[in-house]
Amino acid sequence: MSAAIKLSAPATKEFWEIPVLFEDEHLLALDKPAGLLVSPDRNNPDRPSLMQLLHAGIAAGKPWAQSRNLTYLANAHRLDCETSGVLLLAKNKPALIALANLFGSEKPLQKYVVLAHGTPLEDRFEIGAKVAPHPVRPGKHHVDARRGKKSKTVFTALERFAHCTLLRCEPATARPHQIRVHLQNAGWPVVGDELYGGQPLLLSRLKPHFRLKPGKFERPLLASAMVHAEELNLPHPVTGELLTVAAPWPKDLTVAVKYLRLYGK
Repeated sequence: MSAAIKLSAPATKEFWEIPVLFEDEHLLALDKPAGLLVSPDRNNPDRPSLMQLLHAGIAAGKPWAQSRNLTYLANAHRLDCETSGVLLLAKNKPALIALANLFGSEKPLQKYVVLAHGTPLEDRFEIGAKVAPHPVRPGKHHVDARRGKKSKTVFTALERFAHCTLLRCEPATARPHQIRVHLQNAGWPVVGDELYGGQPLLLSRLKPHFRLKPGKFERPLLASAMVHAEELNLPHPVTGELLTVAAPWPKDLTVAVKYLRLYGK
């Protein structure tokens, strides 16, 4: 069985080869790329989404669907469009119901990594600010003590650099943009996250005596919000055994951390 699922959106001429991280008769875990929606966006219905493309592939009898005898596939949780990493899907309805109960339990099941501006004083800290949709900017969220929904994220500093920190994030709730909003509100926006006050990471600001060739423009090491769903830990919905699924870091995060270790201390 293929270790990747190939998807394409003819309307936008986009193509994705989605790695399979785990699979059995009940579950399918994929390594979602950053920039791909999980579900259709009602504000932009023509934009491709992962579930829409998967369902179209099943209906069309694509080889990856036929080889698995897939007739049903549903996402048990969501990842923001900008987020990469582990996304768990159910192959049948009983598995989906069991997973929905687990993801709704307000227990940290997922571990994310982010690179954030600034240097939090504590190595481990918790943010519990309530999160709500922004009142005037569709697609954006903010902290709102009155109208917001209960939100909680635990952060651990993994590695500190001169002007930014690599953090592990363990959300106990799953509000849209929760990690990004919590960090922005605390004064440590995610690197590259323009929507929430983050700045791109440039090698020219790290490397001494950096020289750019004439006529060339510098490409940021990180140009967009880097939030990566690195690991998922939960009891299997059928067997009850502990299931751990991990996704390798995307290339741009790996390269950025490499240069930060060389020049960003």
